[in-house]
Amino acid sequence: MDRFLSSAINKIDTKGRVSVPAHFRSVVQKRGFADLYALRALDIPAMDVGGPDLLDRYEQRIALEDPFLQTADDMSFFVHGDGSFLKLDQDGRITVSDFIREHTGITSEVAFVGRGLFFQMWEPERLRAYGAQVRERLLKLRQQASQGRPAASSE
Repeated sequence: MDRFLSSAINKIDTKGRVSVPAHFRSVVQKRGFADLYALRALDIPAMDVGGPDLLDRYEQRIALEDPFLQTADDMSFFVHGDGSFLKLDQDGRITVSDFIREHTGITSEVAFVGRGLFFQMWEPERLRAYGAQVRERLLKLRQQASQGRPAASSE
């Protein structure tokens, strides 16, 4: 399988490193990633992490914008300014930098969550709260669909 699936919580060691879950490392290896690209998620306190293809996807989207308009500039600022490359050491660990901690609130543990072509890094309690919100929204959509009403998106 070459998708990031499942979730795990790992402790940060005294040197500020955390082991990326073994099943995530195997995806990284299968997909041939030498580096990981990490981006501060726009609307949640998490890091989106993937291979260079994640950065490529964002840059392709930026290229569709008129380079003289603010949207292209804003998107570049976000993708390039709020992004960073992470190095996996020989033991499959990454350093949890201040760049990551400031956005996520991570202190002593990291929750890793598979998102298919990328994964996310969360502070575990924030992830639990977010997961409850996601389930609540999806349950509401299911209930609306079963009652024959059009599903409305909620914010």
